Amino acid sequence: MSVYQDIGLRRVINASGRVTILGVSTLSDEVAQAAIAGGQSYVVIEELINRAGEIISQYTGGEDSCVTCSASAAICLTVAGLISKGKKSIMDRLPDSTGLANEIVLQKGHSIDYGAPMPTMLRIGGGVPVEAGTANEVVPEDIEEAITDKTVALLYVKSHHCVQKGMVDLETMRDIAHRHNLPLMVDAAAEEDFRKYIAMGADLVIYSGAKALEATTSGFVTGKKEYISYVKRQYKGIGRCMKIGKEGIMGLLKALERYENKDRRKEVERNLEIVKYLCQNINEIPGLKAEQIQDEAGRAIYRARVTVDDKVCDKKMTDINRALREGDPMVYCRTEFLNLGKLDFDPRPLVEGDKELIISRLKEIMEG
Repeated sequence: MSVYQDIGLRRVINASGRVTILGVSTLSDEVAQAAIAGGQSYVVIEELINRAGEIISQYTGGEDSCVTCSASAAICLTVAGLISKGKKSIMDRLPDSTGLANEIVLQKGHSIDYGAPMPTMLRIGGGVPVEAGTANEVVPEDIEEAITDKTVALLYVKSHHCVQKGMVDLETMRDIAHRHNLPLMVDAAAEEDFRKYIAMGADLVIYSGAKALEATTSGFVTGKKEYISYVKRQYKGIGRCMKIGKEGIMGLLKALERYENKDRRKEVERNLEIVKYLCQNINEIPGLKAEQIQDEAGRAIYRARVTVDDKVCDKKMTDINRALREGDPMVYCRTEFLNLGKLDFDPRPLVEGDKELIISRLKEIMEG
């Protein structure tokens, strides 16, 4: 029994991944204890934010960093910082940025909905999104010609939600930004390498704390010291409604420490074993086919993709997904390609006994 079952909620088998709708990830005992310890003492929050920024930067290679309550908050505060440059009179009026340089250029295929629309996050910070190119093709000229005297930054989104073909690569976006004396922001919320994009020359990189790091609910932006100083100032403006607590910050710092020493190769091997188990057993269920796939964004994340064999069965994958979610325990899968008749099972959040329950539920549904 979990604490959620104790209050009358159904158990969830998370085969979807580290996603917000299911609470993102779970905490290790060490991270939970760090959060508890942080919550049981007092501290000057501004000093904690500054010290946390120094510590985070040791893991990213950034000149400085600013901790936030989520990656989405980091996007909003970064945009607000770049527009206001820390000037109080501008901060006090945000997100109203009328008449100011406020445009954020991003590729059309990066203007995604990841649970909320990316343009909304930019607007909350006072930004005006400018989408360059088309949804399936962007060329460097599209980006160059979208830049005006009102542009404050270019944004590159690294996500499996993005269109993965026909987009301009990060290096080209970086070069265009720097040629125009503009910063390049990178939304790398779910990425697992916390040094990569700073090393590639990005000026500001945004990460989630609760995804790859499996930290407390948190996020951070890392990069150039001048820009980070503008972001920190926003806690006296729109950042007030996005503040992160001391316990969340301490949990994040502990998670970074643990992540640095983590054997990620063993984790990938464990996940591959689960995927192979799922594929093997699902392929023995009449009417279903399963194959191993890799994450669309190229990360070392592998999943089992399941489709219906319409030569054997007339069930629809939408109905199978609905039945999985209506059961007890509920089984949540990745549904980005459900409209194409595909369900993906992510092994990373699964705990002991989950993979067997998934097979059992699929057998029940297909026999029903």
